[in-house]
Amino acid sequence: MIVLKRQLPLAITLIMGVAFALQYYIPHPVSEDAITHLSKWMQIISGFALILGIASLFHVHAVKIKRQAAGWGYSGLLYLAMLVTIAIGVWSGGETKVNGAQTAFGWIYDYTMVPLQATMFSILAFFIASAAYRAFRARSREAAVLLVAAVIVMMGRVPLGQFLAPWTWDVTQWLLNVLNSAVRRAILIGVSMGAVALSLKIILGIERSYLGGSKDQ
Repeated sequence: MIVLKRQLPLAITLIMGVAFALQYYIPHPVSEDAITHLSKWMQIISGFALILGIASLFHVHAVKIKRQAAGWGYSGLLYLAMLVTIAIGVWSGGETKVNGAQTAFGWIYDYTMVPLQATMFSILAFFIASAAYRAFRARSREAAVLLVAAVIVMMGRVPLGQFLAPWTWDVTQWLLNVLNSAVRRAILIGVSMGAVALSLKIILGIERSYLGGSKDQ
């Protein structure tokens, strides 16, 4: 039974991984219909995974509230917000607007979710500024190059900088379109190769961490 629990997921992963990979090279109606049906099944499984994730979130915070661990009050607020949002969302039919009028669910999104997101990103901006300050201190040649390039780009992207130093616009465009594009493509190529390598390890059963154990199990 234990062997079946290990081997069956590996066999399913191998078959589905090979099927999805070969589908891109077989432009046939049968192949296209098969991938369409498989995609629908993936959406269904994703829905169950979402339910599992919500249940896990409820369980984790329930344990925190029960033990009254540090910050358990925030867990209670999370419970309350989730339950109220789910209830109002079901009552509103998941619609943010009905006949041009905003629903209660839409009000929660526009006046609660959006301001919270704006607040989070506003706070994140200070962390980015702090990290940039630490990174831009010219303690080495590489840091000095980064500092000079950052100053030129910032000068070339704002109207005041272009007014004070008009040449920064052309230099900024060259840095973004030539050097930055080349580096970004190199990073994307490296990430893609890593994704391909990881996918092959999962399909071939070398990487088994998703089964809840080490790859040697």
